[in-house]
Amino acid sequence: MGTTTRGRRERLRAETTAEIKKVALELMASGGPDAITLRAIAREMGMTANAIYGYFATRDDLVTTLINNVYTSLADTVDAAWDTAPAQDPAARIQAWACAFRNWALANREGFRLIYGDPVPGYRPPEGGAAPDAALRVCTGITALAAAAWPYAERHYADSDFAWSDFDAGLLDKVRPAFPDLPPSAVALALRIWSHLHGLVSLEIYGHLQAQALSPDKLFREELAQLLRSLSITPQK
Repeated sequence: MGTTTRGRRERLRAETTAEIKKVALELMASGGPDAITLRAIAREMGMTANAIYGYFATRDDLVTTLINNVYTSLADTVDAAWDTAPAQDPAARIQAWACAFRNWALANREGFRLIYGDPVPGYRPPEGGAAPDAALRVCTGITALAAAAWPYAERHYADSDFAWSDFDAGLLDKVRPAFPDLPPSAVALALRIWSHLHGLVSLEIYGHLQAQALSPDKLFREELAQLLRSLSITPQK
């Protein structure tokens, strides 16, 4: 009986915790990041504010959990897409990662805004960041795109004058151990690839393409095809 009761309590706690996080993202969607407050969540759920504090001691604890969950979901998604594509086909791998990133963002708009767009006013992340492991995985994933392209694209960057001193030390701490053979110009390429993908997806998430492009999917895929052409990568048949 004791084990059954404890299991029921744990299940109910997990369900309530999941609902709190769901409501927080819904509030952000309708009212912006400053709408995430424990009192507002309690009101939406028909709970007392004190009851919410039994799940999250502070709003910052909740926001940290949200960011960690969302970022980990993104990292899992793009990592799986990368691993599914053939290792000997860099075009397929880059396309798979990029499309997985966009599809995830479209399915998780509030989550995308939380980690890449709208800061929560007054939020103070813990030391090391809210989601250091997931952030590292996404960062190295982006660098892996450049590493896959580098054997084909390197000749275009023979005159590059990038040096390690051109990059943030924190970024280098993430990518150099994972890709020790990549030169500074390849890290710059990773940032340019990221700007292509993130820029277009951000415009779509924030609604800036709606009036201009009737088919954002077609626009994204053409941008991706152009990116591959600029890297001298030909998709395999």
